Amino acid sequence: MTGPPALVLFDCDGVLVDSERLLVKVDAEVYARLGWPVSEAEIVERFLGRTHAFVTEEIERHIGRALPAGWEEEFRPLYAAAVERDLRPVPGVVEALDRIPWPTCVASGGSHRKMRMTLGKTGLLARFEGRIFSAEDVARGKPAPDLFLHAARAMGAAPADCVVVEDSLPGLEAARAAGMRSLAYAGGLVPAERLEGPGTTVFADMARLPGLLS
Repeated sequence: MTGPPALVLFDCDGVLVDSERLLVKVDAEVYARLGWPVSEAEIVERFLGRTHAFVTEEIERHIGRALPAGWEEEFRPLYAAAVERDLRPVPGVVEALDRIPWPTCVASGGSHRKMRMTLGKTGLLARFEGRIFSAEDVARGKPAPDLFLHAARAMGAAPADCVVVEDSLPGLEAARAAGMRSLAYAGGLVPAERLEGPGTTVFADMARLPGLLS
């Protein structure tokens, strides 16, 4: 890509909303109740950026039984309480968005329901209304490129002219597979050195984001 981006695709959790620190704690409690005690560090390593379907399959594999349809409904109040009590935008992202003149969208492994809750709580929903894409919309979630390619098509942008802003390894792998440049935000739970790779610039301060895009 030699000019400014035709489209900037934002992951949601950990890039727009500072949710991962909150939700990983709830995840650890939920998985323990299901019969799989697992540390927060292992949750980050295994599941950050992955789809709900992938997580469900991994839980079932470790506990040795199938989970019933809708198993997560029992635990929604735990997640909702954490979001309502403590969720904030990622530090500096609101100011960065104000300085980005190019088209933007959200492309996240999270469900539409979850994103409407978290983006709504942080006041970011109106900024992306009508331009929110979920792994629910495609056959394969990250690290497959399907979601990013779907979002680019819907927004009328060529993949080579897109930039992805991500904070997870599966998300960065998906961006590379889609042929998109990526900016890896290292202000969250994944160490900066883990995010490095081809076509990727790592940064830790959202104030830098508009300049990196230009």
